[in-house]
Amino acid sequence: MIQGALIVLSFACAVAAIALKDLLSSAIALAGFGLVISLLFYVLHAPDVALTEAAVGAGISTVILVLTINRIRKNQGDAEP
Repeated sequence: MIQGALIVLSFACAVAAIALKDLLSSAIALAGFGLVISLLFYVLHAPDVALTEAAVGAGISTVILVLTINRIRKNQGDAEP
């Protein structure tokens, strides 16, 4: 029951990450996807994989994406007259 709900939620996060037009919103939806997948791994009795997915998939990757998006926005603002 919980596994099915997590799969549906992960699918919804993945679709939201693709469908959203704003890059920052897409990055946050992708972080949600990583968090839901790590919960799914935990429910499937793989806590080591869940911890790794939470740290890398929802943590470090999100920070890198958000910093990159902010840097691109800042550079685009400098280029316009």
